[in-house]
Amino acid sequence: MKKHQNIKNIMSVCALFLLTILVLYFSLKNDFSNIISEILSANLFLILIAFLFFMLYWLFKTIVIYNFAKKFNSKYKLRSAFRNQAITQFFNAVTPFSTGGQPFQIYSLTKNKLTISNATNVVIEDFVVYQISLVLLGILAIILNHILNIFPYDGLLSKLVLLGFTINTIVIIVLFIVAFFKKPNKFLVTKGINILSFFKIVKDKEKTLEKWNIYINNFHEGAKILVANKKQFMLNILFSFLGLVCLYMVPVWILYSMGDFTSFNALESVIASAYVMLIGSFVPLPGGTGGIEYGFLKFFGVFIVNDAKLRALMLLWRFITFYMGIVIGGIALNIKERK
Repeated sequence: MKKHQNIKNIMSVCALFLLTILVLYFSLKNDFSNIISEILSANLFLILIAFLFFMLYWLFKTIVIYNFAKKFNSKYKLRSAFRNQAITQFFNAVTPFSTGGQPFQIYSLTKNKLTISNATNVVIEDFVVYQISLVLLGILAIILNHILNIFPYDGLLSKLVLLGFTINTIVIIVLFIVAFFKKPNKFLVTKGINILSFFKIVKDKEKTLEKWNIYINNFHEGAKILVANKKQFMLNILFSFLGLVCLYMVPVWILYSMGDFTSFNALESVIASAYVMLIGSFVPLPGGTGGIEYGFLKFFGVFIVNDAKLRALMLLWRFITFYMGIVIGGIALNIKERK
């Protein structure tokens, strides 16, 4: 089983590597020497600050998962939450729609003495909090853009932003229904088991239904525990929101590292990044590859006329916020968790 999983991980990384080669080819093919020159001229100290803002994003996400998991295991450690977050980011990065991270999160939490239903609750609530923060920042970006008139509302990009906003909002609604409403869940599970039983895939229908009903009941009881403290739940949304703001600040620090302090400011960096993330969230490739780069070049291209500088900025940003995450997650994956 473990060997099979390792083969799947290697294949995912290889696929991501090929996608990366394609992105690098299309990014560098027209002006290779100038783009490399822009990258090499970047101030390493300011690049380090950009990386620290990315790590602050990770820290806030770690605190959220830690707060949720502590509800079910008072001995759950912050370092376990960080390892969980790092490896989750690794699997999110190498799987389409970032779907690989959540199964690992559940597995990791069960190893820290949470039941499967409680671990699933923690992962769903963590994802709900993230989605709420993503949508809230999207709404804020849309309002600020309307006031500041930075990006036009017509054309393909605005339609893609609207689509991303709509999809992420629907995801939040669906997750709330899954977490807090028993009847729809039981209805869907019953229908699903009936179909599987009809095709002889499920042998003992009654026993399977009973097992799933117990799981659903435990799951919903766990969901109630997680949101019982509304102040703590809102605080987790705030932590997630602040984490995304830190992530969205990375481009402006990379810009500063290139000796440019005027092309765009921190607020414009947050607005443009919020739009890029909304577009990238529904691209069905590992890490949103292709859609993320396209959105970045289009939105930040409003501020930067020099194409070589723009592409160098995009490559450095992608390296810090995506590929460094894979490296750190890969290291964490191969370090045995201390008890």
